[in-house]
Amino acid sequence: MVDVIVEQSEWAEHWWPAPAKLNLMLNIIGQREDGYHELQTVFQIIAMSDWLNIMPTDNADISLSCSSPDIQVSDNLVTKAAQLLKQQSGTKSGAHITLKKILPMGAGLGGGSSDAATTLVVLNEVWKLGYSVEQLATIGLELGADVPVFVHGFSAWAEGVGEKVTPITLPEKWFVVVNSAYHCSTKEVFAHKHLTRDNSAITIRDFLDGQENNSCLPVVREMSQELDDVYRKFSKFSNVYLTGTGASMFAKCDTRQEAVSLSDRLPVDWSKWIVKGVNKSPLQKSLKQFFNRVNQV
Repeated sequence: MVDVIVEQSEWAEHWWPAPAKLNLMLNIIGQREDGYHELQTVFQIIAMSDWLNIMPTDNADISLSCSSPDIQVSDNLVTKAAQLLKQQSGTKSGAHITLKKILPMGAGLGGGSSDAATTLVVLNEVWKLGYSVEQLATIGLELGADVPVFVHGFSAWAEGVGEKVTPITLPEKWFVVVNSAYHCSTKEVFAHKHLTRDNSAITIRDFLDGQENNSCLPVVREMSQELDDVYRKFSKFSNVYLTGTGASMFAKCDTRQEAVSLSDRLPVDWSKWIVKGVNKSPLQKSLKQFFNRVNQV
């Protein structure tokens, strides 16, 4: 971002957000010969994040510690992102990364992809590599189709396997997000025999005019009785949408008060959050604030 000297203590004190996303629509329009699906989707960034602390080290090692015992440190997208960036750049630098896991895994909220994107963006600054956003997004695509949108850091219309990203300004609504304990496997959803893979393509205007279906919803409901029950109960109070391939579902509200009221009517034992949609990632804001502060020291 800027060529300034950042003290070790500055990196040590700063935590970087890795925000979640919702898929406001997901339309599968084909399947490629390599097995990947051609899709159209709309990503909305939401103000709910994992958090990473990224420290440069005196050696070339990449190490990771995580607050969640369920995450395999050696086989994690954060570690893979750091190692891939190190390999691509040829840097001799290393880093120790601490991941504070807030977003549930397998929830369709993009937690792992966002963690990887924050790792790429921040290490680009820590190691002073000078990569552009477009270059980082290309590197991120090797880690997963959702990584580029988090690298770009804005709500977007996406096509292809999710890598063709067009910025889109969305109403910054409030959402009630409900997450089931059921872990949806993206691989299993996309391999399901009842998944419709040849929907007609739509346009951004079609989406803005109300075409907001998720092609994966019928399959996810078929795969899990638990998720089907959540969908039916949730639907009694609002229109309900599935994000990604699940397992989280959400409702849209115009105000925080409306979202609170809806959340209060849902079962008390559900895992649920009230979150705001945003058009720009808090990571970009955090980077700007960080370097502004460093420059003033």
